[in-house]
Amino acid sequence: MKRSKWIWLIWALILLCYAVPYTLLSDVGAWYGSFLFWLVAGLVVIAVNLYITKDFEEHGND
Repeated sequence: MKRSKWIWLIWALILLCYAVPYTLLSDVGAWYGSFLFWLVAGLVVIAVNLYITKDFEEHGND
């Protein structure tokens, strides 16, 4: 899969991090409702970023 599609996935996750706690989790009174979602979303973003950058190479001017 092309990198640009993965980058769009990260943008979608960022939008979900704003939308879900204020819509789907708005009735959850405990602090761990949004925190759990943000924790899982953060781990997914880290995993996707690692996948996107796994093939990056440093090109030296040697």
